[in-house]
Amino acid sequence: QVQLRESGGGSVQAGGSLRLSCTISGDTNTIYHLAWFRQPPGKEREGVATVTFRSGSSYYAGSLKARFRISRDNAENTVDLQMSNLQPEDTAMYYCAAALTWATPWYRHTNYNYWGQGTQVTVSS
Repeated sequence: QVQLRESGGGSVQAGGSLRLSCTISGDTNTIYHLAWFRQPPGKEREGVATVTFRSGSSYYAGSLKARFRISRDNAENTVDLQMSNLQPEDTAMYYCAAALTWATPWYRHTNYNYWGQGTQVTVSS
């Protein structure tokens, strides 16, 4: 069993930055990779970035790589998402997710076994 808890969301103006953090507890040795997803109002959940827990290899949604950075701290069992130059279209509920195995494509939300409750990010013009 794995538990995920997101933190760090809030309201910022366009051009600002936020750092989200996902704290992982439980049977962390079973996790192969983790990801951040987001769900804008009225839209489906979409993948933002993923990172393997052991090696730190990362993948991003193509349009976000220039502004977002995912990282993991194995000792602390955390996965962070550093977001810069935020824009109104980044407004969404952001979720942390964990998968027990690698699956393709990484950004398909049904590939993940555990989810946090989400943290809201709101970007104003």
